[in-house]
Amino acid sequence: MTTPWGEFALTRFPEDPRDRLRAWDASDEYLLRYLAQEGVPLSGTVVVVGDRWGALVTALAEHRPAQITDSHLTQEATRANLARHGVEPGAVRLLTTQDPPPDRVDVLLVRVPKSLALLEDQLLRLAPAVHAGTVVVGTGMVKEIHTSTLRLFERILGPTRTSLAEKKARLIFCTPDPALEPPASPWPYVYTLPDGIGPASGRTVVNHAGVFCAERLDIGTRFFLEHLPSGGDGRRVVDLGCGNGVVGTAVALADPAAEVLFVDESFQAVASAEATYKANGVPGHAEFRVADGLAGVPSGSVDLVLNNPPFHSHQATTDATAWRMFSGARRALRPGGELWVIGNRHLGYHVKLRKLFGNSRLVASDPKFVVLKAVKR
Repeated sequence: MTTPWGEFALTRFPEDPRDRLRAWDASDEYLLRYLAQEGVPLSGTVVVVGDRWGALVTALAEHRPAQITDSHLTQEATRANLARHGVEPGAVRLLTTQDPPPDRVDVLLVRVPKSLALLEDQLLRLAPAVHAGTVVVGTGMVKEIHTSTLRLFERILGPTRTSLAEKKARLIFCTPDPALEPPASPWPYVYTLPDGIGPASGRTVVNHAGVFCAERLDIGTRFFLEHLPSGGDGRRVVDLGCGNGVVGTAVALADPAAEVLFVDESFQAVASAEATYKANGVPGHAEFRVADGLAGVPSGSVDLVLNNPPFHSHQATTDATAWRMFSGARRALRPGGELWVIGNRHLGYHVKLRKLFGNSRLVASDPKFVVLKAVKR
């Protein structure tokens, strides 16, 4: 990536030489050019929100910015990219969306996220630290910036306008209005599950902003809840890619002796899963971990893995995440352990499972979804 601060060799995480997706895009380049061309002062507290793979903070490392992200993978990519360019540890402050933001923000740079709810949550959290002199610049590809995006900036921070597009990227300029009183945050959002979905029927769900289907139960998860494996007698279970944790919580409700590990790469998701679990007063033992899939889970230590894998990485459609989740599950499972997967019919997960496990059985299906089971031999 070529910038006014130099050229940077950047990678995504986990690093894969076969991955043809870049660790930056035209919107990152556009924002960095603007900062240099306009001479935006960067001597104060610089905060970067939503930096996807650390491209922005790596380029601006000499100004000691703070990065706020919901993604564990983004943090790992950022650490690797900073180390690759000899940036001293601590030069960039790495914060999560669950950490308290800085008390004062002089320059706020926002890489617009896919989730409008996450953008709302982060702007509301940062609003008290923004002052009349704060420079606020957002960036994103044209297809990612909508009228609703601009209205959020205006409603929470102040008057907002956009730049002309360059290479299908656009900038957002927001002028903070100290007289503007931001609305109360609606997050986390709490709702009650419907009846007829097994042990989780009528239970409470807590969702932090940005978590998949934060305001209702999605139809895929509902179908999964209706067909979860029964029995157990104290199994070690993993809710892999746990989201709001409703699947793992259902297992714990059905089998109080189960040990359930909730894991997701999203800090918002793991916080939601823990809040959901605690809101329902579930007995037994649970662990909540932000991680890259099952990395760190000992091989052959798990009896059951439940998984609803994502098939998007930001705007790109890819099966790489599902493949890594399935591979990690096979390693972590004991002989005889099972991986249960919910997915859209057209994704063809049964083919991948047969390649990895040597078997795949259809547990349940409807016109849109399939529940599949693979057993480690």
